[in-house]
Amino acid sequence: MKILFAASECVPFVKTGGLADVMGALPKALAREGADVRVILPLYRAIDAGVREKLEHVLYFYINLGWRRQYVGIEKLERDGVVYYFVDNEQYFGRDYIYGSGEDEGERFAYFCKAVLESIPKIDFVPDVLHCHDWQTGLIPVLLKAQYAPLPLYQDIKTVFTIHNLQFQGLFPIARTEELLSLGDWAYTPDNLEFYGQCSFIKGGLVFADRITTVSPTYAQEILTPYYGERLDGLLRARRDVLSGILNGIDTTEYNPATDPLIEAKYDADTLEKKKENKRALQRELGLNVDEHAPLIGMVSRLSAQKGLDLVDRVLDGIMNTGCQLVVLGMGESRYTDLFGWAQWKYAGRLAASFQMNHRLVHHIYAGADLFLMPSMFEPCGLSQLISLRYGTLPITRETGGLRDTVLSYNEYTGEGNGFTFFNYNAHDMLHVVERAAGIYYRQPDVFKMLAARAMKGEYGWDQSARKYLALYEGLTGLKTRLPEMVVAEPETKQESGSAAENPSDLEIVVSEAPVKEKKPRKPRAKKPSEGAETTEKPAKRRTKKTEETDK
Repeated sequence: MKILFAASECVPFVKTGGLADVMGALPKALAREGADVRVILPLYRAIDAGVREKLEHVLYFYINLGWRRQYVGIEKLERDGVVYYFVDNEQYFGRDYIYGSGEDEGERFAYFCKAVLESIPKIDFVPDVLHCHDWQTGLIPVLLKAQYAPLPLYQDIKTVFTIHNLQFQGLFPIARTEELLSLGDWAYTPDNLEFYGQCSFIKGGLVFADRITTVSPTYAQEILTPYYGERLDGLLRARRDVLSGILNGIDTTEYNPATDPLIEAKYDADTLEKKKENKRALQRELGLNVDEHAPLIGMVSRLSAQKGLDLVDRVLDGIMNTGCQLVVLGMGESRYTDLFGWAQWKYAGRLAASFQMNHRLVHHIYAGADLFLMPSMFEPCGLSQLISLRYGTLPITRETGGLRDTVLSYNEYTGEGNGFTFFNYNAHDMLHVVERAAGIYYRQPDVFKMLAARAMKGEYGWDQSARKYLALYEGLTGLKTRLPEMVVAEPETKQESGSAAENPSDLEIVVSEAPVKEKKPRKPRAKKPSEGAETTEKPAKRRTKKTEETDK
């Protein structure tokens, strides 16, 4: 089976969040299962120069974008069994930022969506499944069905659209979008792309993709409700029969305390005592009191309201009164950088904050902390709790989204659990759980060590989830992608709503209540894609990338 992933970021090339981690790990896992996997993403200026030097120039061509005639360069790199294509255009991607608030943000990714589709015949790779991720690729299923599907080359391509965070929707003026893509008035109705007077890129993926997935079973259920659905819950309920939740994994090679070259002392579940060396090293590095008896709480997070930081703000004094130390690493809203900047002065030697993206320090925190605080308002999947479990750093999480699917609160009567959780989005509920975790650390060290060892032995990689994606692709296309020794479960049949997986290891759910009777999306009128200039194979010199006016 041939699979093409389209995304706006991908580890190890460019990253702003968890989407990049998924793009870096899932294609490799699928390749190990026998799939032919390619990834296409923008060639940002932020991509390391060392990577750029290794890129192979494949070809270039031009596409029509409204009245504009835009250059599309295709660069190629093969790594770990996966072929990566990079869309090169200096006007759109030659900037110091990945995402911005400029007036042309919608134009940048409308261009990318069209460039992806136009590149398919030119790279000689016609996928069975075109898997799109988040709003930046939401127009690909729209353009495919409206303009490209009538063409023989595109007729059999199936689309999957994955929601990584429904809060980010890609909302832009309708007139500007239409001027770029010439879809027609049919496209901007409430049944299609219109969303409260604007064009919603993510809605394009939700309406026109053949299958919709999101990154955890619980989040797949949550987004059907008004509280989590970001005003798209009605549409998602109408399409629940094609909606699945498949839990993300992590790269267990990069995040492995037994082999991690970035930490002070390597360790595993049988040598947990060595973890204390990482704690002492982290305390020294950040200017904290070197005290192995004080529980050290880590936070690695985007500093935003979504991450539950307003709860921390309200009870920060209470957290520090437990005797814990707190380390915060992240970038984001000024209200939280101000909060933790002030707090590290007030609690000198006991609280440290660093407002940067520091890969090495990330590893130091996961390895050196005893507890990991993640009190998110909502969390589609979350990767930080999985990494902390991998390092034997017990998570304290709110029961939402992927956090609920991966962290089971310690039960003192049965001995079950791998962390500590609370349900209500309430600061004092969170504080109570922090106090409970600290109390076990102080008074029941054997229990704490047992939980840490259990956490480290869990399965957090991509293999199981990759097989679930393959089952989804196979059900969608009727094709089989299977190594001789591989056994893949058939896609799940429809379940009654609310029948969440009883076993925490059941990582996929298909949302399938009887859909609310709403209008089906109007079938788009077929249009032929714009004819660009003929493909030019590998010119002797790289052509200057600039906008050319369409010949009159």
